[in-house]
Amino acid sequence: MIDEHQLKLTNYLAAFIEELVGNGVDEVVISPGSRSTPLALLFAHHPGVKTYINVDERSAAFFALGIAKARNKPVAILCSSGTAGANYYPAVIEARYAKVPLIVLTADRPHELREVGAPQAINQIDLYGKHVKWSIDMALPESIPSMIQYARSSAVRGVAISTGNPEGPVHYNFPFREPLIPDLQKVEFAGDQKGKRVLQGDRQLSPDFQHELQETIEKSNHAIIVCGSGLCEDAVQSIVDFAEENALPIIADPLSFVRSGHHSKDTVIDCYDTFLRIEDLQESLHPDLVIRFGAMPVSKALMLFLKGLPDIPTWIVSKGEEWQDPTARGTDYIHCDESLFCKSLMKHTSQKTLSWLNHWQDVNNRTKNLLINGHQAWDEGAAVHQLIQHLPEGSTMFSSNSMPIRDLDTYFFTNERSLRIFANRGANGIDGVVSTALGMSTKSQSMYLLIGDLAFFHDLNGLLTARKYQLDMTIVVMNNNGGGIFSYLPQAVDQTHFEDLFGTPMDLEFAHAAKLYGAHYFHVTSQQEFIPALQEAEHSKGIKIIEVMTNREENVANHRKLWNFVSREMKQNMKGEHHDSSSE
Repeated sequence: MIDEHQLKLTNYLAAFIEELVGNGVDEVVISPGSRSTPLALLFAHHPGVKTYINVDERSAAFFALGIAKARNKPVAILCSSGTAGANYYPAVIEARYAKVPLIVLTADRPHELREVGAPQAINQIDLYGKHVKWSIDMALPESIPSMIQYARSSAVRGVAISTGNPEGPVHYNFPFREPLIPDLQKVEFAGDQKGKRVLQGDRQLSPDFQHELQETIEKSNHAIIVCGSGLCEDAVQSIVDFAEENALPIIADPLSFVRSGHHSKDTVIDCYDTFLRIEDLQESLHPDLVIRFGAMPVSKALMLFLKGLPDIPTWIVSKGEEWQDPTARGTDYIHCDESLFCKSLMKHTSQKTLSWLNHWQDVNNRTKNLLINGHQAWDEGAAVHQLIQHLPEGSTMFSSNSMPIRDLDTYFFTNERSLRIFANRGANGIDGVVSTALGMSTKSQSMYLLIGDLAFFHDLNGLLTARKYQLDMTIVVMNNNGGGIFSYLPQAVDQTHFEDLFGTPMDLEFAHAAKLYGAHYFHVTSQQEFIPALQEAEHSKGIKIIEVMTNREENVANHRKLWNFVSREMKQNMKGEHHDSSSE
């Protein structure tokens, strides 16, 4: 006798999953639970789906986020009912602001068991609020043709919304009645059958807008380009070509993919975070037009520089309608594919003089030499500089927020290697960093994570996935015993409660954590120990943890000493040049 309930459950969910897979959602991270059983079993049963199991929902969601970042494709996450879905929240928020496509699937109690005191039941309707692009409380499973079409249409609709510009997470809440076991013997996934599809196109400017913007560029003598994260390879090449044709400096964030690669770096400026701190220099660098691609860069010095400019045209170019203008200086918000934007404005460009670009290049090169030659002490900055130099060709580096990304901003200089730098800069948090990097490691041949001790402690659970799936990644932990970035902020002036509230020393070393998760471990206290540790880690498989012991107070003092040195030397150069020009 056919079990009617089981038939409905099986056909309905198989149709939903088939449409997800047909539209590119072929990886799912599952956090086991009872109520999510039917979806979990059917995902595992689908021959075209790669499944990962992660018992910690918070870690699981960030792990999926990392896979989606690496593949630039939507990834699904699945959990049971109750607070399980609440543990997805930090990663969902990051996905929303970082524009990463996540398909969030939460199982739920049926309607008659909601708000009646049933176990593992919370209000899951619109659980993520405005942090998802779309959410739906799915209907209970049925197998009549109209409901099968509903399941298919809901699946493809969610993928379309998730991958549409700007990309982001969507949420499906699935209520299930018991029994929860589908009939896997009755499932035949079609595989090559054509279902519903989502075809996304690129946006481009109308000829009238092209002409208007072209005229502005022609009249400009001191334009600059600012590049942040979120750019694809085609966009980078087009922006570089556009900059070279118009002799424009590109202020390139370390996450923009502009500082490294095989494209030309002649117009790329990489030391602006240091020299834009020098007030005496700023006026000579004031642009008359700003063209920004991607998210706002990491550098606070750049942010303040842009915010302090007099009213000038500021174009913010993006594929979608997201609002990315923290300086509130934008004058034109241009929704267009970045590559098409550059190509459309390169058709009728007149020859530009090189003096403006040469000035930026000269300031940048002098600053770079001073940074390299002026940093004598062994500290986090020196360690990051050496780490970058020793990254193998084709490596991917994931950076934690706070001090690691800022040291990368300072020391990741332009180079010809194929190196890619990523970070969770959507919400700029330190949660889930280990798991996100491990997710990326599933698609990267040579994966590195640069992280501080607080962020590492915050997501140690992520290492369980690394052991389970034998992932390969080198983790460099800068252990300064606390939150190093707070030492640069005004809170550090009054030391009365600083250590307890902001320094937060944990007095931890991670050798025991490495042993717990089966990782190779290196304890580093000097420059002489660091390079051999990197070299040994490069030739070892699995998870490698290089714990670099540093001193917070010394780091702060060394950074400020270096900034002061660069500022002093640059001012001396400016005075010398002024004297020479006056004597002529």
